[in-house]
Amino acid sequence: MTIPEGDVAKGEKLFKTRCTQCHTIEKDGGNKQGPSLWNVYNRKSGQVPGFAYTAANQNAGVIWNDDNLFEYLKDPKKYIKGTKMNFAGFKKDSERADIIAYIKQFVDK
Repeated sequence: MTIPEGDVAKGEKLFKTRCTQCHTIEKDGGNKQGPSLWNVYNRKSGQVPGFAYTAANQNAGVIWNDDNLFEYLKDPKKYIKGTKMNFAGFKKDSERADIIAYIKQFVDK
């Protein structure tokens, strides 16, 4: 699978319009309806302290990277059956690539 190069600025706009209702991404941003996405890149699924994950997320054993985020963001409920993430997904390859480029910035250096 070839993932297109993402555009950080487009990813930021998409994140603000489609993700911030449920997620924060800033360090110490806290959990909302969804878990904080700070440090999500290279983190194991279902591991944010204080967030009530489903067993499906906790047991998925996914270490988030470009390839699996690209697939997950297309259809979260299909990728992790039993997740409570209530989001239909980003159907366009370019939008998923943009979101990934954006969230990869928000990690401990």
